[in-house]
Amino acid sequence: MESKPQVRFTLGRQSSMAPDRDSGSESEEEEIDGMDAIDPRVRLMFFSSEGNLEGIKELLDSGTDVNFQDIDNRTALHVAACQGFCDVAELLLKGGAKVDVKDRWGSTPLADSIHYKNHDMVKLLEKHGAKPLMAPMHVKNAREVPEYEVNAKELDFTDSVDITKGTFTIVSWRGTQVAVKKLGDELFTDKEKVRAFRDELELLQKIRHPNVVQFLGAVTQSSPMMIITEYLPKGDLRLFLKRKGALKPTTALKFAMDIARGMNYLHENKPEPIIHRDLEPSNILRADSGHLKVADFGISELFKVTEKVKQEKLMTYHDTTWRYVAPEVFRNEDYDTKVDVFSFALILQEMIEGCQPFFMINEDDVPKAYVNNERPPFNAPSKSYAHGIKELIEECWHENPNERPTFRNIIPRLESIFYSINRKRRWKVKPLKWFQKMETIWKKEDSSERSSRDRSSHI
Repeated sequence: MESKPQVRFTLGRQSSMAPDRDSGSESEEEEIDGMDAIDPRVRLMFFSSEGNLEGIKELLDSGTDVNFQDIDNRTALHVAACQGFCDVAELLLKGGAKVDVKDRWGSTPLADSIHYKNHDMVKLLEKHGAKPLMAPMHVKNAREVPEYEVNAKELDFTDSVDITKGTFTIVSWRGTQVAVKKLGDELFTDKEKVRAFRDELELLQKIRHPNVVQFLGAVTQSSPMMIITEYLPKGDLRLFLKRKGALKPTTALKFAMDIARGMNYLHENKPEPIIHRDLEPSNILRADSGHLKVADFGISELFKVTEKVKQEKLMTYHDTTWRYVAPEVFRNEDYDTKVDVFSFALILQEMIEGCQPFFMINEDDVPKAYVNNERPPFNAPSKSYAHGIKELIEECWHENPNERPTFRNIIPRLESIFYSINRKRRWKVKPLKWFQKMETIWKKEDSSERSSRDRSSHI
């Protein structure tokens, strides 16, 4: 049996789980210059890193071991997977390459292709039977399985339906409909991200509030990993506003109080506030009771107010509408919970106006308007804005985040305005009822007097 030479192939991209090392040494480059003198199995790995199909075919036809492993147990298929050469991988697989072979760090060709985001390679390897990877949060000891863990086999996707911008799917879980969000493995190749995500799940597990969508559990011990939340069949506020248009002042205020209470709960989370970052109508859901619940606040991207976040400017909006995003984001400035207050102001105005912020402007141009301190106009009749609402909206979308109120301050102001409207309505209703009651009495008295006069006349 031929012994394995002590060689290490260090050209091109290395194993996704290997410690960082230089691409190669001068001695290795000199060896490769004399290609004919190199072991044909090492040449196979070199040709795989270069995408040399002719060279690979020639070596395989001459009987070169397609499953040769270097000192790190890497194969030519590992190399092709790292580089993303699907045609090379196809040729190697046809030549008998093992699809699930592991290197010394436990990385498979599939793991390498996921790490380097070679998505076509992932599909190719899966087509050839590559086994799904163990979830990056998998624990070996059963006692370490988190409380929120849900067995993926309990989720029935038979009649699943995509909802909320396609990020969540309605599935059946133990006879109940729930909302499920699948998470791609490519998001979790970084150990720091995995650790941060584990912290997020532990935090989500503790969140309990009537105006916040309830986290029910997660699948973390198998792939794909998933987040499970309660499903609200009445849909989101975006669909409701499309159907209803401008809302009555009392309805708009009730909804605003629901949103503000949910957001205040998140912002007052200890030890650090939770920033939603994507507060807009499609992320606000309607419960059966008619109340609203804040949803999708940081699942897989939950960021806290820390120096690290502020320094790295991690806040991005490529997956959401820009019509509700605070101007400091586009100015690349530090941000805090006040970005959500800015978004809230636009939602409150939209509920009263019946149209999206700056609906007449192309969405890509809206950020420029906000940065230039322009705000959506108040076009609705003045009676649609209860006393104090316009002033509150203007404070919430103030250019200076420090001048915007907190949700703790916003809630009592909304309550005061709401009760003020109700008092006025009661005063309008009470005189009418009093008049109707007195009119009935007068009619009875009048009828009684006529009857008495008729009897006297008859006598």
